[in-house]
Amino acid sequence: MSKPVTETSEPIVVFAQIDCLVGDIPGNADKVIKAVRRAREEHQADLVIFPELTLSGYPPEDLLLRPSLQTRVEKALNLVLSETRDATLVLGLPWREGGKLRNAAVFIENGEVKAWYFKRCLPNYQVFDEKRYFEPGQDACVVEWRGYKVGLTVCEDIWENEPAADTAALGADFLVNINASPFHMEKQRQRKTLVQSRARDNKLPILYVNLLGGQDELIFDGGSFAVNEQGHITFCAPQYESGLYPIALNQIFSGPEVASDCIDLPIEESIYKALVLAVRDYVNKNGFKSVVLGLSGGIDSAVTLAVAVDALGVDRVRAVMMPFRYTSQISLDDAEEEASRLGVQYDVVSIEPMYDAYMAALNPLFEGYSRDTTEENIQARIRGVILMSISNKTGALVLTTGNKSEMAVGYATLYGDMAGGYDVLKDVFKTMVFRLARYRNSLSYVIPERVIVRPPSAELAPDQVDEDSLPPYDILDQMLSLYVEQDVSAEGIVSQGFDREATYKVTRLVDVNEYKRRQAPVGPRITARGFGRDRRYPITSGWKLGE
Repeated sequence: MSKPVTETSEPIVVFAQIDCLVGDIPGNADKVIKAVRRAREEHQADLVIFPELTLSGYPPEDLLLRPSLQTRVEKALNLVLSETRDATLVLGLPWREGGKLRNAAVFIENGEVKAWYFKRCLPNYQVFDEKRYFEPGQDACVVEWRGYKVGLTVCEDIWENEPAADTAALGADFLVNINASPFHMEKQRQRKTLVQSRARDNKLPILYVNLLGGQDELIFDGGSFAVNEQGHITFCAPQYESGLYPIALNQIFSGPEVASDCIDLPIEESIYKALVLAVRDYVNKNGFKSVVLGLSGGIDSAVTLAVAVDALGVDRVRAVMMPFRYTSQISLDDAEEEASRLGVQYDVVSIEPMYDAYMAALNPLFEGYSRDTTEENIQARIRGVILMSISNKTGALVLTTGNKSEMAVGYATLYGDMAGGYDVLKDVFKTMVFRLARYRNSLSYVIPERVIVRPPSAELAPDQVDEDSLPPYDILDQMLSLYVEQDVSAEGIVSQGFDREATYKVTRLVDVNEYKRRQAPVGPRITARGFGRDRRYPITSGWKLGE
């Protein structure tokens, strides 16, 4: 691409990869203004590009239905216009006009809106339900700026060819695509491959700017990048780090291709950083000063503790070991070592006297019944009461430690180990938990090797291990991935070589434990099909397994 004739030096473009708070429209506008000023002062920015729905945050969900939305957005937009008169920027916001609400991108120059673009392709799958709120736009948009013709699109528009093709047909020199694209495993690779293809097909450089931050279960990982018309990646911003990332426009067009590892992080590193970002934002954005969790000496609580410390710092994390007669000395030693290595406040509270008191009260009611999982659940519920009491007294958020494998088959106790406000590993299969432990130890040794290699156990009964009730996790997780994430039937799983009896047991457990998952804490989504927003199954159902 040849550079258009201009009267000034090559423009500097800044990718503003910022972390917004959903619903805080004035606060988000203030972030935009400060980012523009910094971009101008520190990078001599000529164009600053912000993510999708920056002013409202993403996803605003039913806040979009509030009658005062438009008034708030208009006030915020007018403030941005008045405070950025010496700047040019692309900004995402919701906009209602003529009775229709749209997902908009505006091109602002010298304190005025020079062009409007309305998102044409509205996603309505997985975690997205934009058709509930927005009307689609109809037209492509190209705006003149500094001798260039700049095209605008929003997020999902790039996943369909027509918006990019229409923009190219209008003579655009490059395309700005602003995004609030949530993370899941392999998502960045999919984005990169797609945008490269779109750029090559349309001979159109593309600037892809993505949101950064955690929002309830969604994680926005940043990772903004640019490709030239040959589809080569010539610029990339880091994942999981907010900031202002500048580059000269001609380098986007003709600069050298960047190293692939700038875009593709190893999967364990990517997931771990996503969890850290999710915990940090959930705790901070909801105003919690600290967190508390039960530290059992097992792998799940060990990884959760490490994530919490890396997200918040040692002074904001408290770990509580709550032993019982079945708790092994190994677990006691390992939990103490984990807390010591990470430097967190560590308390030991025996649940023995509380359990005895419960049983003394319940024994007359249990007369004639044999011992079963009821007594195990009482142990878990006592621990839940202790953690929630600490939470109520200190204001600390309780982090639960259940993983996706356990949540899938109901291997958790309602109002016990499920009691809390945020489940860090909710969408992380058990086998990946072990991989994350190895990854974290590669940074610094904080999880004892014995925790990683010994058989997992809830330690609710003598000599208990998880495989007493479940298939080995390497097999279980494959089954669950097929059934939960890919919708393969029980018979379809059996046809892939899995044991029929074990398959039907596992799939049945998934189905009957939907009621538990509905009552589980929210947790960060790191797979393409997590429990929550994008897997919605009825609790009451006559669906038959096998088909």
